[in-house]
Amino acid sequence: MAALGWLTPRRRSATARSVLAGEASAEAARKSTQETRPAGEPAFPVLGDDRAAAFFDLDNTVMQGAALFHFGRGLYKRKFFETRDLVRFAWQQAWFRLAGIEDPEHMQEARDSALSIVKGHRVSELQSIGEEIYDEYMAERIWPGTRALAQAHLDAGQKVWLVTAAPVEIAQVIARRLGLTGALGTVAESVDGVYTGRLVGEPLHGPAKAEAVRALAAAENLDLSRCAAYSDSHNDIPMLSLVGHPYAINPDSKLRKHARELEWRLRDYRTGRKAAKVGIPAAAGVGAVAGGTAAAIALHRRRR
Repeated sequence: MAALGWLTPRRRSATARSVLAGEASAEAARKSTQETRPAGEPAFPVLGDDRAAAFFDLDNTVMQGAALFHFGRGLYKRKFFETRDLVRFAWQQAWFRLAGIEDPEHMQEARDSALSIVKGHRVSELQSIGEEIYDEYMAERIWPGTRALAQAHLDAGQKVWLVTAAPVEIAQVIARRLGLTGALGTVAESVDGVYTGRLVGEPLHGPAKAEAVRALAAAENLDLSRCAAYSDSHNDIPMLSLVGHPYAINPDSKLRKHARELEWRLRDYRTGRKAAKVGIPAAAGVGAVAGGTAAAIALHRRRR
């Protein structure tokens, strides 16, 4: 249990970090609105441009940390899995955070384990739980600076979509709570409202995100050259490269370098030198899981 205590954030320190991050983010957002545009540069987003939209990655872009980690905490609280699994998941999250890479074998193992956990559960059950967990763990972890960017697009009359490898049910809850248009996410197969333990297609990660944005743009009659996209991860370079207005938000080192080379706009709402140097991976492979849920826990369940 001592190890578990070390891996589980204490309420006091978590609250202090949240307050500090929130204040710093709000200040950054306030200052960004005061920036003077170079002569001749048009206002952005463009008011009334209904062929423009904005696409936001979720983990570490809109929300501090991985949505699925927070969701996993909620599932653990509701006894969806055991303490040993939580410890293993927390260790894996720490490894992702320090290494800054996603191992394909680990990701596949995580997906298989997560899908097995939601198999047999009703979609409506996980959607309801998702609403509760948002209030418990996620609401206070929304980056104010990124939220302000999304609101600017909404205020300009544009649609705003989350695009994430997280289960689509989780993404839809978050989008609805933030007042966004909707969400693109990984879809888990269900039959008669019950999860089968299989995905529909593949996780919405990397190039798959770009394809989803391209398909949505075609369906919505959007001009991608007038659209914006926001992400923290180099894995989302394909999506960022699709649009005329790419933004690197709280970028990892690879995306920061790429963004500087291409002169993309950059915003960093994190505090501390370490945060600026090391982006927390979106655990996208982990996120690519089970319907409205299980991906929540990129953990290897004990084989029986």
